[in-house]
Amino acid sequence: MPPGPPMLTGYRVLDMTQFVAGPTCTRLLAELGAEVIKVELAPGGDRGRNSGDKPRGPAARESSASTYFFQHNHSKKSVAIDIKHPRGRALVLALAAQSDVVVENFAPGVMARAGFGYEALRAVNPAVILCSISLAGQTGPLSGKPGFDYMGAAYAGITAAIGEPDRAPAQLTMAIGDSATGVTAAMAIAVALLHRERTGEGQHIDCSLLDTYFNMHEVNVPKTALRGAGFAPGRMGSLHPDGGPTGVFRYRDGSAIAIMVMPHQWRAMTAAMGRLDLRDDPRFATPRARRDNNRALAEIIETWLAGFPSREAAIAALEAERVPCAPVLTLPEAMAHPHLRARGTVRRVEDKSLGAFDIPGLAAKFSAWPAPESLRAPLLGEDNAAVLGDLLGMNAAEIAALHAEKVLVRDGAAVPADGEGSEPS
Repeated sequence: MPPGPPMLTGYRVLDMTQFVAGPTCTRLLAELGAEVIKVELAPGGDRGRNSGDKPRGPAARESSASTYFFQHNHSKKSVAIDIKHPRGRALVLALAAQSDVVVENFAPGVMARAGFGYEALRAVNPAVILCSISLAGQTGPLSGKPGFDYMGAAYAGITAAIGEPDRAPAQLTMAIGDSATGVTAAMAIAVALLHRERTGEGQHIDCSLLDTYFNMHEVNVPKTALRGAGFAPGRMGSLHPDGGPTGVFRYRDGSAIAIMVMPHQWRAMTAAMGRLDLRDDPRFATPRARRDNNRALAEIIETWLAGFPSREAAIAALEAERVPCAPVLTLPEAMAHPHLRARGTVRRVEDKSLGAFDIPGLAAKFSAWPAPESLRAPLLGEDNAAVLGDLLGMNAAEIAALHAEKVLVRDGAAVPADGEGSEPS
């Protein structure tokens, strides 16, 4: 039986986002079949176009393509509009009237001031679902504060827990909160669409980086609530504060192994090490004792690991006793791993101006629908004519006039529709 169409086929999303959190949300919806029309703000579009690797050579110097933009915005259409122009604002509202979902990640209040707040959108489309993504949410004392991923981690008590105990907190070097918030928003939109199918009601969804990050606390929120602020968990560097032993343990030559041992697996760990004597050692005999003496235990483990001829041999010894472990891979090692390649976790794409490169694959796998193998990302304003012609019934002359007035802009390399005009705006 041939696979059916992607699950969100037939839904249209108006994407008014940039950078990572919002584009992750809408990119997931696009991969799952929704028609996603990305409204990029003239003249430069999504600021993510300026990040990542750009096409090489003098002819590509002004290109709007980039690897960063491709990763977060493939499978979408691009319409580039000056929303400060009255005709530009009218175009956005007209597109919203034809859409099921609008997603934005401006600072709270910006959409309303621009004339695209929830009430304005609902006036032209009563069943619309608006999803707003921000640092701290649409309500509350911090709601007016702009910010990025790292600010959300800092306010959520995440940053304070990362790093070595005798040094300042460490900075996360990747947009974990942005990506997770994008996933949360996509999930919320899917549920809101299901709700609308049942009731006919649209709604306004409020997603924030701070809320997402706070939900990442595994165990310490109720502990702190019960024990008071004096309990605030400290930084433990490469070791987990619960002892385990759990953490990142050095092998040698700069490499490391991640090990996580639950209380019921302690006997397996000692068997793997050939150190049954540790079971009766009062420093390690109980979970609490291992927690209180985890640095001493780490030294014993690292001495044991260093005795193996290779990291793979050490991992094999642990796996023989079913101790959860993994090599700490560098990014190039992870990207080359046959498992990640086989599952499409690492996905090879081709762009006519950027060449061939890898991006992350779709994290969820569906039995009824295979993820597409051929992907592309639009140039700035590449779909102006197609979208405005198909959805708003505008003809080529009208679209060309909007380009001439700078209401619409596009990358000079974008191929215009016949009659639209050949000069970039």
